[in-house]
Amino acid sequence: MRVAAIDCGTNSIRLLIADVTTNPDGAISLGDVHREMRVVRLGQGVDATGMLSPEALARTFAAAEDYAALIRDCAAAGTAVERTRFVATSATRDAGNRAEFVDGIKARLGVEPEVVSGAEEAGLSFAGAASVLPALDDELVLVVDLGGGSTEFVVGNASGVQAAVSTDMGCVRFTERYLQSDPPTGAEIAAAEAAIEAKLDDVLAEVPLGSVTRAVGVAGTITTVTAQALGLAGYDREAIHAAVVPLEKIDQAAGELLAMTREERAALGFMHPGRVDVIGAGSLIWRTVLRRIAVLTHGRLESATTSEHDILDGIALGAAGGLH
Repeated sequence: MRVAAIDCGTNSIRLLIADVTTNPDGAISLGDVHREMRVVRLGQGVDATGMLSPEALARTFAAAEDYAALIRDCAAAGTAVERTRFVATSATRDAGNRAEFVDGIKARLGVEPEVVSGAEEAGLSFAGAASVLPALDDELVLVVDLGGGSTEFVVGNASGVQAAVSTDMGCVRFTERYLQSDPPTGAEIAAAEAAIEAKLDDVLAEVPLGSVTRAVGVAGTITTVTAQALGLAGYDREAIHAAVVPLEKIDQAAGELLAMTREERAALGFMHPGRVDVIGAGSLIWRTVLRRIAVLTHGRLESATTSEHDILDGIALGAAGGLH
């Protein structure tokens, strides 16, 4: 059986076409057929205007048309996609004209996009990340999904999600709000850090960050910071996935990316062009989150794991489950 999953966030739209197998224990696993990401910046300006711009919609609809063609190509090649699931997150949740977005996607892909809540987004992120982790047993694992418009904090164990919260901070949103200079000024960084700390205060009211034994980071900001921490010459998915990086190395890498000019970031072999202007804010968020957790765990948490499997995989797993 073959499924297609599409994750449409504030900064990027991603497609996963996967073959589904059911293991002897009943667990579902995915085999990648095609995985692709495009930066369309759907959420550009949404924080200020509350609306999806015509230009952002046009970029997103163009990508959706290309994804629809890739899905159709599967049938032509002999293995049709049996179910397509499209999930939209932060930017679409916040937009006053989201009906225009929903109608446009439905016309191009033939499926109605699910505009999920922050809690649903958090659960999908945990499912995707946890699908490739070793057996969790009773240990509490934190999954952080750092996106363009929101960041999800999910704590869970072998029994599933125990606590989750979605916050309206992300690399695009915080770049637009705070980090407008190139490179950011000290005053801009200080203002952004204060805002991140305030968001973390809210997170702590709902999620026990001080009780976690492992932290897993997912999505493009975190994989990019990991590439910097590993000293990669180009983007290497296999090297990044499941990398366990000491917190001090992540802190150093995040600081380096934050301090760079956009021209310097663009020259990095692993840097996606669509992340050049927003990776500074994303790096600052990830660094601040890990610094706070290190304090809360009294130094017990010494590293963070990066996963290339995230909400997109969670969407695909949900689509597969929906076929039974």
